[in-house]
Amino acid sequence: MDLICFSHLRWNFVYQRPQHILSRMAKHFRILFVEEPIFDTDKPYLDTKENSEKVWVIVPHLQQGLAEDEINNLQESLLQNFFEYFGVKKFIAWYYTPMALGITGSFSPDLVVFDCMDELSAFKNAPPLLIQREKELLANADVVFTGGSSLYEAKKDRHPEVYLFPSSIDKKHFEKARSGNLDLIDQMEIPYPRIGFFGVIDERMDIDLLREMANMKPEWQFIIIGPVVKIDPATLPTNSNIHYLGSKSYQDLPYYLSGWDVAMMPFAMNESTRFISPTKTPEYLAAGKPVVSTPVHDVVKSYGDTGLVEIAANAEEFIEGIQKSLDRKDNEQWLKNVDEELATNSWDITCDKMLNIIQGKLKNQLPDNKITQKEDEYV
Repeated sequence: MDLICFSHLRWNFVYQRPQHILSRMAKHFRILFVEEPIFDTDKPYLDTKENSEKVWVIVPHLQQGLAEDEINNLQESLLQNFFEYFGVKKFIAWYYTPMALGITGSFSPDLVVFDCMDELSAFKNAPPLLIQREKELLANADVVFTGGSSLYEAKKDRHPEVYLFPSSIDKKHFEKARSGNLDLIDQMEIPYPRIGFFGVIDERMDIDLLREMANMKPEWQFIIIGPVVKIDPATLPTNSNIHYLGSKSYQDLPYYLSGWDVAMMPFAMNESTRFISPTKTPEYLAAGKPVVSTPVHDVVKSYGDTGLVEIAANAEEFIEGIQKSLDRKDNEQWLKNVDEELATNSWDITCDKMLNIIQGKLKNQLPDNKITQKEDEYV
């Protein structure tokens, strides 16, 4: 059986929930990962490649200037022909974006999964149709997974089978950071103390908070790793003690983490962060780094209330939390508490639980559903 994923995130963007889950699901299914289109061609086509994780990444390339209906119809036609060519018959439709319903209306999956990792309607530049599409997806899904407790509370009464699967951890990967300072070249010359962040830099980051902290503590070095999206890079603070290192591979993150004194999560407290459950929280902790975060609900509930993460509502509290982390003398006990908390938190466990639910649902499905074939030739 195939698993066809429709995602608003690109596979080669930031390595996060979709990559963790689907690379593990690839042991059980052939994975076809369908990205949103790129508008850069005179003749529509699909770019299809199998990566090292045995995931087929499928990228539609379309013409510019198309109407929304034309965009959807072209993608649907291209995908139908490719799936026929590729021998797709029985499959699971796995959605990260409800907007993909616009290109899958004629498909007949054996199972529909909605892995709701974010409240996308709260994000900057969200399509106006997104809320309606999500209603349709919740009505059609066989099972719904949610990426955090806030999302679970928001969705649990909107579908009969909603399951909570919060951010997990590849603990062995990030524990490499505990081996000592393994700095890579672009971080080596940055002085100490170092306070670091990795992730997407967008409307969810409180750039005013970052600027204020850098002004208050010019002797501290703030390291920012990740791509800048949906905001103007010119709005980012340019203090000499803020170092933007750009995007880094998932494989290299532990080496950067190893050279930090404290990890930070300066998230803005707005609609875009109301339902987030940052994957980086357990990743920072697995690396053995103290963490200071703004009071994001899921972070407070899962890690702040247990004393594993310092919670700070403003720049003064953030500075205080960082200083407390720098001065901490009981790191051994704190690390023991961290390891106890993370002992049952892994992407392997999460995927095994998801797989059990999926297999149980599939046993109750009728066999031999097939994609409707159109006459268009695969390009």
